[in-house]
Amino acid sequence: MEAKIDIRKLSLDELKGFFKELGEASFRAKQVYEWLWQHSALSFVEMTNLSKALREQLESNFIINGIQEDKIQRSVDGTIKSRFKLHDGHLIESVLIPVPKDSRFTACVSSQVGCSLTCKFCATGQMKRLRNLDASEIYDQVVKVNQQSLDTFGKPLTNIVYMGMGEPLLAYKPMMESINHLTSPQGLGMSPRRITVSTAGIAKMIKKLADDNSKVNLALSLHAADDTKRNEIMPINEQNNLEALAESLDYFYQKTGNRITFEYIAFQGFNDGIEDAKNLAKLCRRIPARVNIIEYNPIDGADFKKSEAHRIDAFAQYLRENRVAVTVRKSRGKDIDAACGQLANKE
Repeated sequence: MEAKIDIRKLSLDELKGFFKELGEASFRAKQVYEWLWQHSALSFVEMTNLSKALREQLESNFIINGIQEDKIQRSVDGTIKSRFKLHDGHLIESVLIPVPKDSRFTACVSSQVGCSLTCKFCATGQMKRLRNLDASEIYDQVVKVNQQSLDTFGKPLTNIVYMGMGEPLLAYKPMMESINHLTSPQGLGMSPRRITVSTAGIAKMIKKLADDNSKVNLALSLHAADDTKRNEIMPINEQNNLEALAESLDYFYQKTGNRITFEYIAFQGFNDGIEDAKNLAKLCRRIPARVNIIEYNPIDGADFKKSEAHRIDAFAQYLRENRVAVTVRKSRGKDIDAACGQLANKE
């Protein structure tokens, strides 16, 4: 018996083709598409403006592979980490980061099961990459985390960051499809300006994002502004050095005008000195980017230590004196392993 196809893998045109074969009007495809992507339906029973016979026809031909909540953890600071089980049994994690005083509620979503990049400071990088997520699995994370935000804080999501498990630019097709479903009027209608894609730095894919006229913001996980240090902690830099990345980021900015952020985890005695700040300021003169300095969150099997507050302050002050926009961010959800670099499906 042939396995059923997940209906959310079909485009609107493919759905129209299916209904045409049934001898049904093409507007039925639009109705189903709206149920799937505007109303986030996870069963055909929910599609109440279709006849029972038509719903049964859909049921006999298709499935809807939704993600299932597997474990929820709540931090003392309000952060909520969710582990989701996929249809094939794989596990991924998403995080709701609430900042009620700023009316900011952010979903941090995953794009891959595991990761292939082996960054030395990241728990996800210690896992193998098992597969890319489908667009619908990324979309479902947003829907589920949005519901958590509504249930817990009475507020919908304001922002989405592709900063969870995996490298989004190595899951490019499903990532872009998911962004389309999140932002399209035929989907959830969110603003692309509220979406940030974070990459460890894959130059040719940054250029592709620009060529595809993406409206999202871009964040580069930088963490060192010289190649020797970056090679040491991020092996991806050996094929995508800072010169190549600077060229691709400039291309992205010139083509899109979209905001670029450098994410910079401060490691004690490694990348938090004034010489490191000078290198970063020099890079920021080439690329109009703002800098987020992030506390390091310890993980098993890594020797790095969190930079001391006075060193971070001096580092940030040097950047400000050199006209670099900089924010020092406190980690959220550390007590539940939900902070930057900690997502690893731990029990």
